[in-house]
Amino acid sequence: MSIVHPTFSFLLGTVAALFPIADPIGAIPIFCTFTAKYPPKYRHQQAKQIARNVFAVLVAFFLGGKFILGFFGISLAVVRIAGGLIVAHTAWQMVTSHQRLTLQEHAEAIDKEDITFTPMAVPLISGPGAIGVTMTLSTRCQVWEEYLGCLLGIGLFGGVVYVCLALGERLLQKWGKTGVGALTRILGFFILAIAVQLIATAVWNSSGQTYIKLAKLSL
Repeated sequence: MSIVHPTFSFLLGTVAALFPIADPIGAIPIFCTFTAKYPPKYRHQQAKQIARNVFAVLVAFFLGGKFILGFFGISLAVVRIAGGLIVAHTAWQMVTSHQRLTLQEHAEAIDKEDITFTPMAVPLISGPGAIGVTMTLSTRCQVWEEYLGCLLGIGLFGGVVYVCLALGERLLQKWGKTGVGALTRILGFFILAIAVQLIATAVWNSSGQTYIKLAKLSL
């Protein structure tokens, strides 16, 4: 029996799962580029609203995760494999220093006055990978303590997003774009390993369940 309270365990697990995949550190150079012409006070307001939007998007998919999967008849194994593929794609972009926004999205965002929802919150931070993680977490929750832990974890992650973006200019001055890029590539490698593990676990569990069903039918 675990001595760690389920709420605390799921809180830490949620933050640990979201942070590398959503990669708020990797979003710092893009945020600084979009807000370079604005004063610090305005940038902090933008960072706060981005964090709120990220929280709202992830909570919406977390609470509706089981309903969405049930409505479309999607099994947990399929979600893990699909999530693993999306996470692997995100990780590969991080490892190869691929731009997270297309040129068209970047050009459009430069001219926008409000970037807090698109493209910063969606798809940059709370993109398909992070959404897939929250939906997977929703299928693992069984009691209210676990739901509470995940919701608190999403809230804490929103706070982390705000801190990263609010202090983004200082971090860039200290580390430089090269340092941030190096850290992003390192995170990308570990995320790629997580993606492979997700797919392998889903395939293994699915194969095991199929074997059990076949064994029962043969009896």
